[in-house]
Amino acid sequence: MANRTDPAAKSIRGTNPQNLVEKIVRSKIYQNTYWKEQCFGLTAETLVDKAMELDHIGGTYGGNRKPTPFLCLVMKMLQIQPEKDIVVEFIKNDDYKYVRVMGAFYLRLTGIDSDIYRYLEPLYNDYRKVRRKSPDGNFILTHVDVVIDELLTTDYSCDIAIPRIKKRWTLESLGALDARKSVLEDDFEEEEEKDENEQDGLEEEAAHEKDYYRGRSPVRDRERDYRRDSHRHRDRDYDRDRDYDRERGRGRDRDRDREREGRERDRRDRDHGRRRIRSRSRDRKRHAHSSMSPRRHEAEDGNPPEESKKKKGKKEKKDDGTDHPDPEIAEANRIRASLGLKPLKL
Repeated sequence: MANRTDPAAKSIRGTNPQNLVEKIVRSKIYQNTYWKEQCFGLTAETLVDKAMELDHIGGTYGGNRKPTPFLCLVMKMLQIQPEKDIVVEFIKNDDYKYVRVMGAFYLRLTGIDSDIYRYLEPLYNDYRKVRRKSPDGNFILTHVDVVIDELLTTDYSCDIAIPRIKKRWTLESLGALDARKSVLEDDFEEEEEKDENEQDGLEEEAAHEKDYYRGRSPVRDRERDYRRDSHRHRDRDYDRDRDYDRERGRGRDRDRDREREGRERDRRDRDHGRRRIRSRSRDRKRHAHSSMSPRRHEAEDGNPPEESKKKKGKKEKKDDGTDHPDPEIAEANRIRASLGLKPLKL
């Protein structure tokens, strides 16, 4: 008895309203504890209190596919079939977003095509966040406008097959539905009016400038412009020539500096090379003389020590002038040598 549809309920799409939910899902709802304890004896008035307690939406979840409280309350609405005014109040409720989503879901299942578009399309402007339980039992975050778009564009939601409806443009062509009006249309109209006013202001300003210039003498304006342009070009040429001369002078100075630095660098390199050669030759001679003994020096000269002494004695004798070819001079040199005087050099 608790699972029977209200006798006063009307058939939806030619069938029992509860049959809009698949039999296997309907059986799981009937066996659920929430359905038995919380949904028993609910009426259209007390159903609102239960809907206000919802904190998420969803279909079935878990390994045994348990239904969510949201799905149980939707099933209860199909069973008792509340009046259309109550469902519309559910949808227009701004304080409780889950009540709004539940009313939209019920209207999508049972309402006619024109009412579905008329009452659900304004909910595209509701961007509040809602929690949704996924089939694996985890919660995901979504938004009210996303849920509404799913109801209007898909054939399956919360494990329930949603009845098909006509396309919007078909209803508009039949005259059953007015053309959709965007909530931003008023803003667009204001922007268009503002753009038109700005365009009118620009045109008026352009016309005023045209009248102002029309009253001036064109010949005098051309002469003034010619003088101004000639002075500007003359100043520009003078500045360009002055900058060119300055750059040329700087370039010549830089060239001179580079040549001077190059000459100094070459001179330093030559002096450094000469010093290195001289130092190497001195070191080589010093090393050769230090490595040779006095006897080796005498042996290299080819004279023994005694012969060298004799030669020195002969040189000394020859130096005193006593061996002069002229006998008188030789005699005089001997006398001077005995007296310690220098020999005569004739």
